[in-house]
Amino acid sequence: MSQFVEFVGNHPMLFMAFAITLGFLAYTEFSRFTGVKSLSPYEATQLLNDGDAIFLDVRDDAEFKKGHVIDATNVPVSALDKRLHELEKYKSRDIVVYCESGMRSQKATAKLKKSGFEKLHNLAGGLGAWEKASLPVVTK
Repeated sequence: MSQFVEFVGNHPMLFMAFAITLGFLAYTEFSRFTGVKSLSPYEATQLLNDGDAIFLDVRDDAEFKKGHVIDATNVPVSALDKRLHELEKYKSRDIVVYCESGMRSQKATAKLKKSGFEKLHNLAGGLGAWEKASLPVVTK
């Protein structure tokens, strides 16, 4: 144990980096158990093609205008509590939530889950993964 304390004392930045990495890993693993399924871009495309899924973009308005998934609805995660009533009509449908990389969408799916939405999906990797898979993005 004394060697561990000595190591931490001699390498505080290295230990901080380890602690932060461990924290992110724990957060990621914890978010897997929220009951929200992560979908690959191709799995999300299948839901989109089936015609019943709603794509919810939780990025800011400016980010949304730069490019988004076809027919996506934009409700920024910061305004989700105020605009939840707009999504009530989709409660029984599959909702694929996405942001740029997947962090904000995890926060949004947790809020939606608490509000009674059950068919929630998180787009793994967000819009970045969608674009990397060469899937279409529209600007309006």
